[in-house]
Amino acid sequence: MLFHYLRPSVIGQAVRAKVADVGYATRLFMKLLMMLGSTFRRARLVGEQIHFLGNHSLAIIVVSGLFVGFVLGLQGYYILQRYGSSEALGLMVALSLVRELGPVVAALLFAGRAGTSLTAGIGLMKAGEQLSAMEMMAVDPVQRVLAPRFWGGVIAMPLLASVFSAVGIIGGWFVGVVMIGVDPGAFWSQMQNGVEVWADVGNGFIKSVVFGLTVTFVALLQGYECQPTPEGVSRATTRTVVMASLAVLALDFVLTAMMFSI
Repeated sequence: MLFHYLRPSVIGQAVRAKVADVGYATRLFMKLLMMLGSTFRRARLVGEQIHFLGNHSLAIIVVSGLFVGFVLGLQGYYILQRYGSSEALGLMVALSLVRELGPVVAALLFAGRAGTSLTAGIGLMKAGEQLSAMEMMAVDPVQRVLAPRFWGGVIAMPLLASVFSAVGIIGGWFVGVVMIGVDPGAFWSQMQNGVEVWADVGNGFIKSVVFGLTVTFVALLQGYECQPTPEGVSRATTRTVVMASLAVLALDFVLTAMMFSI
């Protein structure tokens, strides 16, 4: 059985299938990008998706950001206290959230909440033959169904990352200033003097946009190409979480290396 899977013909077929999948995904991604203008002519559809993906994910983003801020404030204080730099707690919390934790953790939560919802919704439409019915009526399902969801997710992701970072900073302030007793003036002044708009906030915004593109596209692709059965939809939903999370972590490393090298 092992020699059967190691035969050159089997390996070649597997490689060819993967290359074909990558080519199809690339064409679909480029098609969604080219539909930017036509999609926003129906701004209502995009607005509905922003509300569905962003507003419905807001609760988990706020709660998670608050507790991440709590942890950063507590851990950061005990680390900085060793070196007599507890006044720099606000700077450490802000840079950690704006540069790294805000975009990354928000994207992972977005993949778990909104990504799975997108995959399941598209998969159920495919299982119910709604996408096939659109094609029969000469309606492009990519333009009518996928494109508004795609751009809605791309817009919602940076907003959620910004909310996550802002709430996390408030959580770090509460632990550091209210509970521990760090000087509030030093907390905010160190943050204001150390955080740069373009170098720090801008890099975090770029990361959140890239993560939004990646997570939303992975979710839509898995739902659009899943098997039209309950088992197929469930497997596609699982693949969305795994692939999107791995893609976010890998892209975070690449983007961080590029940003620090420029």
